[in-house]
Amino acid sequence: MASLSELLPAEAIRLGVPAADWRAAVRAAGELLVDSGTSTDEYTAEMIRNVEEHGPYIVVAPGFAFAHARPSPAVLRTGMSWVRLAEPVTFGHETNDPVTLVVALAAQDSGAHTAAMASLARLLGDPATESSLRDAPTPEALHQVLEQQTGGTEGEGGAAAGTEGESGAAAGTEAVGVKAAGAAVQKILTVCGNGVGTSLFLKNTLEKVLDRWGWDKNITVEATDTISAKGKASEAVAILTSREIARTLGDVGIPVKVVEDFTSTTEVDKTLRDTYDV
Repeated sequence: MASLSELLPAEAIRLGVPAADWRAAVRAAGELLVDSGTSTDEYTAEMIRNVEEHGPYIVVAPGFAFAHARPSPAVLRTGMSWVRLAEPVTFGHETNDPVTLVVALAAQDSGAHTAAMASLARLLGDPATESSLRDAPTPEALHQVLEQQTGGTEGEGGAAAGTEGESGAAAGTEAVGVKAAGAAVQKILTVCGNGVGTSLFLKNTLEKVLDRWGWDKNITVEATDTISAKGKASEAVAILTSREIARTLGDVGIPVKVVEDFTSTTEVDKTLRDTYDV
C-alpha cells in the first residue's frame, strides 16, 4: 500500500498559491493532479461539483480542506496534491473557515490510499508536525517533513498526536472499560459524500480514541458515503459526520453526531462519551 510521501511527490506541492475563492483553490489543487498524470480536468470539475452539491464538508479541520470526488474514469492513478494558499479563502464552513491549505486526493478505489489518509490525519493532528508543514519554505522541504514523519515512525508519531485528548480519555478509562467488557461487537459509521476521503480522516481519529479507551475490540468503524450510510444505519449504533452531511442524511433511525474537527481526538473523545453516556 502506497505511503503518503509516495502518493504526494514534491512535484505535486505548491506553496504561496493565489486564489480568488474556494473554487480557484480547488482548481489549483486539481491542476497539480493533472500535471502529475494522476487525473484529468474532468476530475477537477467533479471535486468542485462535490462541494456545490454537499456543501463545505471537505473543510475537515480549521484552515484545512480535503478536496476529492468519487473514483471515476477521470482518475488515471491514485495520487494527491498539496496547495498552500497565499491568502486564506472561505468555503462557507461554520467553524473551520478560512482555509489556507487544500490537499486533493484522486483515488481509483476506496482502499489503496487508506494508509496514506491515516498518516495525513496523524500528521495534521500533531501540532508540532503541522507547524513544520505550515512553515516549510519549499515543496522539497515540505516533502522531506512528510518522508521523515512517515518513514518508520508511525507508532511514535501516532502516540504524540494522541496526547491532545489523552488526559480526558484517561479520566474515564476505568468506567468505560467496565462498560465495554464482554460487550458484543458494535459498529459506528463515519460518513462523507463519497466514502473515500474525509470519512477516512474521521475513522482514523475515532479508532485512535477507541484504542486508547480499550474499546477497539468491541467497536468497529466503517467509513462510507451518504447513500450507503442510509442502508447500513440499521447495522450501526451511531454515525459520526460533518454538519453538512448530517443535514443530508436526515433521520436514519440512529444517532447522528456532528464532529467539526476531524483531526481532533479531544472532540471525538467528547462525542464518543456523549454517544455512550459515559
